[in-house]
Amino acid sequence: MRQGPGGALFANFVVADAVGPLGSVVDQGYGMELGAALPIGAGGHVRLRGDFGFSIYGLERIHYCGYGCRVSSTLTTANSIFYGGIGPEIVFGSGGVRPYVHGSVGMSWFVTSSSVDDNDGYGPYLETTNFSDTVFSWRVGGGVRVAMGDGPVFLDLGVTHHDNQLATYLTRGDIVDNPDGTVSMYPNRSDADMLSFQMGVSIAVH
Repeated sequence: MRQGPGGALFANFVVADAVGPLGSVVDQGYGMELGAALPIGAGGHVRLRGDFGFSIYGLERIHYCGYGCRVSSTLTTANSIFYGGIGPEIVFGSGGVRPYVHGSVGMSWFVTSSSVDDNDGYGPYLETTNFSDTVFSWRVGGGVRVAMGDGPVFLDLGVTHHDNQLATYLTRGDIVDNPDGTVSMYPNRSDADMLSFQMGVSIAVH
């Protein structure tokens, strides 16, 4: 017999669509999200939810070749948004299909970083943060969890609106390497809202 909603642990793959001014300068983003929800009332239907995630919305690679291409390296620059928050979640139903809504307040970190990889399969060996900005954010969303069999595992499908307020950020092409060896950056400043779509798994915890 399936128990009530209780608590939950979840992990989701995220597809993010920028909206408003941010959507005019960046493409879709892709990332991951992890979180947990603890019951605080109404038999587990009211929870306190916390989550952390990221989305990479721009990726730029430059390949370098030296000594007749016997030595090669790749410079990768990633534009990312890391976010986290805490707030209430309300779950409707206790059976195999459980719709839910949630809201949270927290922070979003816009960061552009570059790393050098020597293409030997061991990952980057040099990395630096080129630019970053941290802003207050709030999110509202909802979705549905559908049981996968009689166990505690649910398919989790959801959508969330991210209100990131006014942020300063870089996009692909905003870092320019000058002929004299210096670097110029051309940051953007605007509202930086997103609409993210989540698909993953949720594990009921009692």
